[in-house]
Amino acid sequence: MISRLTRFVFSFVAVLGAVVIVLVYVDRERTPGFRSEEGKDVPGSVAVLEKVTLGGLDQSVLIRGKDNSSPVVLFLHGGPGMPMMYLAHQFQRGLEDAFVTVQWDQRGAGKSYSRDVSVETMNVRQFMSDARELIDHLRDRFDHKKVFLVGHSWGSYLGMLLAHRHPDLFHAYIGVGQVTNPQRAREIQARFIRKRALEEGREDAIAELDSLGVAVHEKWLFEFGGELYESTSWIPFLLVGLRSPEYTIFDCLKIAPGSNFSSAHMEYNVINGPLMEEVATVDVPVYFFMGRHDYATPAELANQYLDSIEAPAKTMVWFEKSAHFPFFEEPEEFAEQMKRVLSEVQ
Repeated sequence: MISRLTRFVFSFVAVLGAVVIVLVYVDRERTPGFRSEEGKDVPGSVAVLEKVTLGGLDQSVLIRGKDNSSPVVLFLHGGPGMPMMYLAHQFQRGLEDAFVTVQWDQRGAGKSYSRDVSVETMNVRQFMSDARELIDHLRDRFDHKKVFLVGHSWGSYLGMLLAHRHPDLFHAYIGVGQVTNPQRAREIQARFIRKRALEEGREDAIAELDSLGVAVHEKWLFEFGGELYESTSWIPFLLVGLRSPEYTIFDCLKIAPGSNFSSAHMEYNVINGPLMEEVATVDVPVYFFMGRHDYATPAELANQYLDSIEAPAKTMVWFEKSAHFPFFEEPEEFAEQMKRVLSEVQ
């Protein structure tokens, strides 16, 4: 029988461990600098985590690169409201020797989520204005006329609009998990879920699909590998995010409410229809980076969309072991393909 003293010791150790973990996460907000093999700062490198005022609101930006004279690449995260910054330490290190990489938690997302964000500002026009301010800030700060623009999922909707309307700002546009036509995407998702459910004898999936429709698409896309090819849940993101040096535990706790807030209040007030119908010309080189198994933004629609676009150059890049998150699922290949884009357009 465990003595009272032993129970006290176990309890004390558990509480002490929990306190240490909390203190580590709470006090950890930073981004590590670049060091040489001798442990010295790399001259000319940049590693900053800071607030930038965009559209009258302070928003969090992470900027990292081994050489601050390298080309700048701005990432537009998905959602709306689903940040990429907390995953950056896992996937972008291979990019930082060739680019100055910029992660931006958009208004209402991640580190930029707070009760101070006005619902009236949650619209596509405002987000385009915020993005334009940030791009101009980066161009001035690093003395570049143009930047590379990467948009993932919702960010690819915003990114295509920016590339279409402001081509003079960009070397190239890279759409990852490219948004095309949401209605057609939902139809393809439903067919995919039904097909996989029949193959695997998952009557529960068919029953939920029949009764709840699109509300359960994401659940079953994860279950059948259409979101993450080799995982059935968000757990890999959680495990990686909890190790992020740039995110405290409080930042991590803001991800879900920020995503819910952004999705609930986003107003689409720039174009009237889907990108496939409204944006047919882009006056910069266009690359689509698509996971072969992506059913969140179905790969077949992205392929059709790219075929229809008029652009100076356009290229489809397939990631054979990925679904909707190729930068996360195949980070080394993602970095290599980004470096290929750099070599082709500069």
